[in-house]
Amino acid sequence: MPKQVDHEARRREIAQALLRIASTRGLEGASLRDIASEARVSLGQLQHYFKSKDELIAFALRRINELADQRIRGRIEAIGASDPSPRTVLRECLRGMMALDEESRTGYLVGVAYFIRAVHDISQRHLAQEGIASLRAFFADQLSRARDAGEVPGDCDPEAAAMHLICLVEGLNSYIVVDVHTPQQAVALLDRHLDGLFTR
Repeated sequence: MPKQVDHEARRREIAQALLRIASTRGLEGASLRDIASEARVSLGQLQHYFKSKDELIAFALRRINELADQRIRGRIEAIGASDPSPRTVLRECLRGMMALDEESRTGYLVGVAYFIRAVHDISQRHLAQEGIASLRAFFADQLSRARDAGEVPGDCDPEAAAMHLICLVEGLNSYIVVDVHTPQQAVALLDRHLDGLFTR
């Protein structure tokens, strides 16, 4: 009887190979052949699962986001609050987006590689735009809740403040990966911004 192959597991294994390459030497110079070698599959097998490097990077990025979401949910649940405050939710989400350890640093670098491709590929750009819009909407909803509860000033624009938070973390990540800030310094800067945004 032929051996059953878990195709989703194989796709994740290939994505992990790409992440290992990203963590040690970046992605720009890595070919599909390099990634296949790292995953210990033939180039033909890799192309059975992913037609292009862009498709593989997009899958890896979705996988990174899924794992980050699990970590964020776990941290919020560990706090023990049945209804965590908007500030708690936002802080944990923002920290989950930051390159604070090897795993999240690799995720950030894959995201950068994806965004570089999105500059030149309109289909990739649409995916990036949709992802940012979804994140902004979620953050804005949390900030609207905080405004209604009097936790942020009444004149706070949730959409603008949400985008400001996203841009802040993107900027902090850039400085973390080139050693301008340590992860601890970056988190302190995030907390300082949240202290100014939330009045209580």
